[in-house]
Amino acid sequence: MKFTNGFWLKREGVSLQHAAQVYEAEYSEKLRLVGTPIVIRQRANTLSIPTFNLTIDSPLADVLRININRHSGGPAALRFALNETNSPTSFTQDDAAWHLRAGRLEAVISKEDKWQIDFLGDGELLTSSAGKSLAYADVQESDGAKGFYIFNQLNLGVGELVYGLGERFTPFIKNGQSIDIWNLDGGTSSEQAYKSIPFYMTNKGYGVFVNHTGRVSFEVGSEAVERVQFSVPGEDLEYLIIYGPTPKEIISKYTALTGRAPLLPDWSFGLWLSTSFVTDYNEATVSEFIDEMAKRDIPLSVFHFDCFWMREFHWCDFEWDTRTFPNPEEMLTRLKAKGLRISLWINPYIAQASKIFNEAKECGYFLKRPDGSVWQTDDWQAGLAIVDFSNPAARDWFKSKLRPLLEMGVDCFKTDFGERIPTDVVYFNGVDPEQMHNLYPLLYNQTVWELMQEMKGDDAIVFARSATTGGQSMPVHWGGDNTSSFVSMAESLRGGLSLMSSGFGYWSHDIGGYEGVLDPAVFKRWLAFGLLSSHSRLHGSGSVRVPWSVDEEAVDVTRTFTHLKQKLLPYLLEVSTEVTNAGTPMMRPMYMEFPEDKTTWFLDQQYMLGPDLLVAPVFTEKGDVDFYLPQGEWKNYFTGELVTGGRWVSEVHGFHTLPLYIRQNAQLLER
Repeated sequence: MKFTNGFWLKREGVSLQHAAQVYEAEYSEKLRLVGTPIVIRQRANTLSIPTFNLTIDSPLADVLRININRHSGGPAALRFALNETNSPTSFTQDDAAWHLRAGRLEAVISKEDKWQIDFLGDGELLTSSAGKSLAYADVQESDGAKGFYIFNQLNLGVGELVYGLGERFTPFIKNGQSIDIWNLDGGTSSEQAYKSIPFYMTNKGYGVFVNHTGRVSFEVGSEAVERVQFSVPGEDLEYLIIYGPTPKEIISKYTALTGRAPLLPDWSFGLWLSTSFVTDYNEATVSEFIDEMAKRDIPLSVFHFDCFWMREFHWCDFEWDTRTFPNPEEMLTRLKAKGLRISLWINPYIAQASKIFNEAKECGYFLKRPDGSVWQTDDWQAGLAIVDFSNPAARDWFKSKLRPLLEMGVDCFKTDFGERIPTDVVYFNGVDPEQMHNLYPLLYNQTVWELMQEMKGDDAIVFARSATTGGQSMPVHWGGDNTSSFVSMAESLRGGLSLMSSGFGYWSHDIGGYEGVLDPAVFKRWLAFGLLSSHSRLHGSGSVRVPWSVDEEAVDVTRTFTHLKQKLLPYLLEVSTEVTNAGTPMMRPMYMEFPEDKTTWFLDQQYMLGPDLLVAPVFTEKGDVDFYLPQGEWKNYFTGELVTGGRWVSEVHGFHTLPLYIRQNAQLLER
C-alpha cells in the first residue's frame, strides 16, 4: 500500500506522523524505546503528540525482534507462533548511541536528534530504519482504503536484491514490486498467490519476517525506491531481522523459528498419477490407467482420485459416489495389492446437498455471518459453507469424517483450496476475520496433518495448495492452476523458487499444465522438469495426463525420467535430511547454493536439486537452452563429459535429456 505521491507529497486523504527521534531508552532483558514525531526541545513539546513505543528482544541467536505500537489498550495483532529460545541480549551505550546485541547481530539506536536504527551483522551494516522510515498513517480515502496503519521502511543498498514473500509467479527478484500478503485463488498467471509469506531475504546477508497473520502490504523499492516498506492496519507492528549471513543460514534460522518439515516417506518421491474432470470415474478406468503404466514400465507410486470420487453437488461429504464406486473398500484393496498408495481430494467447503451439511450447521461448525446465519455461496458448489477451524470441536468433527477413509486404506489427502475465505464472517474464536484469512489454510492443513500423524505416523503427508508461515512443517505443497504452455512452465518454476526462498522445503506442480489443451512438446519438456522436482504429479483439468494420450514418445520420456528419479532416490533421501535438520529446501535457487557468485543472483530458469545436481529445464520445443554453470568442474549426467564452470553454456536437447550436471566430488551421486 502506498501512502505518498512521489517523494515530496502525501496521497490525498493520507495524514502521516513520522518518528523523528528516540526520546528515551530503558533496558531490562528487553530494550524499550520511546520515539516521538518531533524533536523534543522543551517539556511543552511533549503535549498532544503520539509516541512510538518499541520493544526489542531476541527470540533466537542472531535474530532481533522489533515490536512497535501506538495505543496498547486495544487487542494485539494476531501473531504466528514461534519456537523461541529466549536468546540473551547484551546492552551497552555511549555518547552517540544505545547498542543491543543478539549473537552476531546488533541494533545501534542513535541518541542524536534524528530517527536512526542501524542493524549490523558481524560489525557490518546490513540495513537501517532511517529518517521518515517509521510512521503512523491515518487514511481517509486512498484507493478505497480507510483506517489507521503503521508502516516501517528498511534501507536497500546499491545492488541489493530481494527474494521470497511466498510462492509468487511474478518476477523472481522482488525489487520494484508491490506485494500484498493475502492468499487468493488466482492461478499461476497472475500477481496473486496461493501461499503468501511475510518473509523476505536479500543478497546482503539478512532476512526480514513481519510477524502478522493478516494483510501485510510490501512496497519493495516501489514507493520509496531506496527502501522496502511494509505496512499493516491497526496500531501494532512486529518484525524480525534475521542475520545469516549466507542464504542457507538465514533460512535455517527462519525455519528454526517457524517450523521445518519432518522426514517424508520414501514412496512420496515417486510418480503420482491423478484423474481429471473428464475422466470416466469408475474402477475400470482407474485400473486401466494403472495397468497401462505398469505394462509400459512406468513405475507408479501414488494414484490420486480427484473431485469426482464424491458425487457432484455433494463436495465435500467424504463419501464415495456409489454409482461409480459401489465397493470402494474392495477396490482399494485391489489397487493397493499392486503396490500403490492412494490419495483422495478434499477441501474445507461443505455443499448444501451434502449429507453432513445440516449436522455441521446444527453444531455450529461453519463460519457465520454477523447476524448468526451460516455464510454460504454458490461459487464452486451450490450453497457451500466453510468449516470454522478456529473451533476445536469443528476440527475434531472434520477429522472424524476423514478417519474412516484412512481406515479403509486411503494413504493421504490432497488438501485443496483454503484461499477463498471471506472476511464478512464471524469466527468461533472471535478473532478479526482479516487476521484469520491467511491463517485459515494453516488451521485447515494442521487439522488434517494431525490426523495423518495419528493414523499414519512416519508416513504422514498431505498434498496442499494454500499455505502461510508455518505451513512448511506440513508438506507437501504444489503450485496450483497453471496452463499448458512454456510460459506457464517457466512461471511455475519462478513460483517454486520463490517459495523455496520463503522457508518451504518441498514443492510440486502439475506436469504439462493444468488448464488448456495439452501441448505435446510442452508435456514432454515438463516431464523432465517435473520428475526432477522434489515431488512429481501428472494432473490436468480438461484432459487426462496419461502419457499415451499424447503420443508414444511421451510414454518413452515418462519412462526415462521416472526411472531416473528412482535411481536418484538415495540422493534425494539424503537431501531430505537437510530439509528436516536445517530447513534447506530440496530444490534450491542458484543463489542459495552459490551466493558468492553474483551471476547466480539473477537466475530463475534453473536450480539445484540438492547440493550437487544442477537442473536446467528446457522451455522450447526445438530444445535450445542457455544455462549457467558456476565455478568448478561439472559432469554431464547423460554423457559423462567434464565441463569447467564459471560460464554460460548453450545446448540443444531432444525430449529424453536436458542440462543435468553433477557437481565435482558429489560422492553420493557417483555411486
